[in-house]
Amino acid sequence: MTPSQLLLEGVELMLFGIGFVFAFLVLLILCIRLMSYLTGRFVSESAPRAATAPAVSPEADADILAAIQAAIHQHRARRG
Repeated sequence: MTPSQLLLEGVELMLFGIGFVFAFLVLLILCIRLMSYLTGRFVSESAPRAATAPAVSPEADADILAAIQAAIHQHRARRG
């Protein structure tokens, strides 16, 4: 084979490879959009989207604040 024939075969192989990768990426995008559409359609709107924080009484807030302050004090005492 001549160098020009090898070069043309290399370019042809490169174009086939780029074409296959492009086709795969387009197919991947279409599948992701389809899955997004299907999950949006079948998930009920009444379902909670995020977990809410539990209600804490003011007494528990004071206890938590005291525990945090004690931990900070203990950490600073260890560091010197």
